[in-house]
Amino acid sequence: MPAEQRVRVEVEGRALELSNLDKVLYPASGFTKGEVIDYYTRISPVLLPHLVDRPLTRIRYPNGVEGNFFFEKNAPASTPDWVRLERLPAPGSSKGREELDYVVCDDLATLVWLANLAALELHTPQWKIDADPDMMVMDLDPGAPAGLVECCGVAVLIRERLAADGIESYPKTSGKKGMQLCCPIAGTQSAEEVSDYARRIADELAREVPKSITAKMAKRLRPGKIFIDWSQNNAAKTTVTPYSLRAQPTPSASTPLTWAEVEAAAEGEPGAVRQFGAAEVLARIEEYGDLLAPLVDGGPQLPAGR
Repeated sequence: MPAEQRVRVEVEGRALELSNLDKVLYPASGFTKGEVIDYYTRISPVLLPHLVDRPLTRIRYPNGVEGNFFFEKNAPASTPDWVRLERLPAPGSSKGREELDYVVCDDLATLVWLANLAALELHTPQWKIDADPDMMVMDLDPGAPAGLVECCGVAVLIRERLAADGIESYPKTSGKKGMQLCCPIAGTQSAEEVSDYARRIADELAREVPKSITAKMAKRLRPGKIFIDWSQNNAAKTTVTPYSLRAQPTPSASTPLTWAEVEAAAEGEPGAVRQFGAAEVLARIEEYGDLLAPLVDGGPQLPAGR
């Protein structure tokens, strides 16, 4: 590779070599690797708190979003020695290993290093290392012709039901077609207990509004409905991290929302909620700050099964 395609930089005292900054990773919009790195750098003050102490699964697109991609849990061989690694169990590893060395992105230098590897998508579990889940996720997946507007209507119902149990919920788009509600919890219950509670809520709402909601995973049951995926709380699963880019034709990102926006969308206001692009997300941070900041502070214990 010609020397002019590599740039040496220092990020918070760490030496990094960035490459191919002009390479287009989002062909439909001309968004380059350099712009990906710039986005992650600028969004880092609100993104990093949601990555700290969580093992990171990356989806890398070395030849852009229209090229081949791969999931990466284990640290690559070229990982700098200053990047934090944690050896953890890896159930269902495609490499057949019982444990993997996960990257933990606690600082800006690691985030820039990952962006330079074209790790466009960042996914984390609902738990921190050596701890029980401190977050519950209700993942809303629309079955066509239902879409994001219908997700917003269901999100309002879930918010009200969770509030009856003293559980606060915070909405965000997925950056693709659906959305998630994120709920800070006490971190004193197992992933199985959290998943069981989420399933009870999903089943209850599916019984109450069967024409609009399903809590069953079978795809034949989803057309025209919103699937409340309670299984995202399984300890082996991850959810797209707030502010992560997504591999769409244009660089959308998982975007925190206000409840006023969600309510407006549910009531039919055009464009009140959509999958926002990277530039829009940065502008929203200027306006709102981190709408998901309460997630890092913990929350109440979930009600016991009944």
